[in-house]
Amino acid sequence: MGSSRLCSRSACRQPAIATLTYVYADSTAVLGPLATYAEPHCYDLCDLHAQRLTAPLGWQVLRLALPEQGRLRNDDLYALANAVREDEAHAVAAPPLEAPSPRSAPPAIEPGDSQSLTRRHLRVLREGNLEP
Repeated sequence: MGSSRLCSRSACRQPAIATLTYVYADSTAVLGPLATYAEPHCYDLCDLHAQRLTAPLGWQVLRLALPEQGRLRNDDLYALANAVREDEAHAVAAPPLEAPSPRSAPPAIEPGDSQSLTRRHLRVLREGNLEP
């Protein structure tokens, strides 16, 4: 079953096989398999545009395996699943390092002790002392 999404490049009518996402915080462009659904901040690319992709100066391109480049066969998937099952079967529960110590409550603030108070969100009001 082919994709109904087309390449995001203008004037390109080829089917999309990859999705490009920019991670601005890391200055990284991530090119991976076609996303499950189209998102407004991602770009779908055809095979030709995915191969020819370059990043802005100072940015890195992280290329994940695309469907035609690294598709796993059934026997590879079964081997991977069996390895995970064996690892889980042999995993020994680690003893807890230390029991966490109980947290102590901060010292109580007595009403009228305004010298030691810093600016706080809550104030202690005495009965009959209404502030505007």
